[in-house]
Amino acid sequence: MRNTGRTAPRVQNVGTRSRGGTIGGFFGDIISELRRVHWPTRQETLRLTQLVIVVSAVIGVILSSVDWVFNRMLQLFAGT
Repeated sequence: MRNTGRTAPRVQNVGTRSRGGTIGGFFGDIISELRRVHWPTRQETLRLTQLVIVVSAVIGVILSSVDWVFNRMLQLFAGT
């Protein structure tokens, strides 16, 4: 590419409503972001919590089984 001597146009932050670098502006930005968050309903929260508990239990059983198998194999090869 050739250097034509021109610089790229400056890009401005469009759509940001920052109140500057003050502490009050920081907390104001936090509050405005929290208003935009999609908060789940109580039913969604309960359903997803149950899903996490079930998946964690299943993975725990799988890992325990693998650990038991390796433990048995080690006992077999070690002769204890």
